[in-house]
Amino acid sequence: MKSRFDTRSPSTLLLLALAAASLSGGALAADAPKRKAGLWEVNSQMEGIPSMGPVQQCIDQNTDDLMQQRAKKNKPDCSAMDVKPQGNKVTMHSVCKFEGTTATTDAEFVGSFDSAYKGTINTRFNPPMHGMNESKVAVEAKWLGPCKPGQKPGDVIMPSMKNMNINEMMKDPKFQEMMKRQK
Repeated sequence: MKSRFDTRSPSTLLLLALAAASLSGGALAADAPKRKAGLWEVNSQMEGIPSMGPVQQCIDQNTDDLMQQRAKKNKPDCSAMDVKPQGNKVTMHSVCKFEGTTATTDAEFVGSFDSAYKGTINTRFNPPMHGMNESKVAVEAKWLGPCKPGQKPGDVIMPSMKNMNINEMMKDPKFQEMMKRQK
């Protein structure tokens, strides 16, 4: 599958990582298990794109809920959003319109959200989005322990990139404007 993305670009890798994070965060709805506070290592692998390596996230309950709160505030145009937690498994099905396409997503996460979980996120785009008919992302996350000294909730450490704080980024007017343009 050919893509118009420059997969070597740090900005493209950042957008892909944030997309995977937001998709998996959206799947973990209010009635789903919450992740344990502390330092998490998250490996996301999008099919057909070289892995950028593990991302570390220092989270607390507020940070873990942040992406979901932002998604609700942005009021996505979704005709379906079905989240089903059952035991150690959470499944999600959504149908949402954005950027002139309809994205149908089916995701499944399995594990203990206080120590480790794995998931798959499969999205089909109709019509194709940026030349992509579908996207398949595998996510594997594990709790490493308490956040490191000097880290605060929201800190994200990405390989070969500047560290950032997701809480501060979400409050940045430039980022908010960029997100509004994505609708």
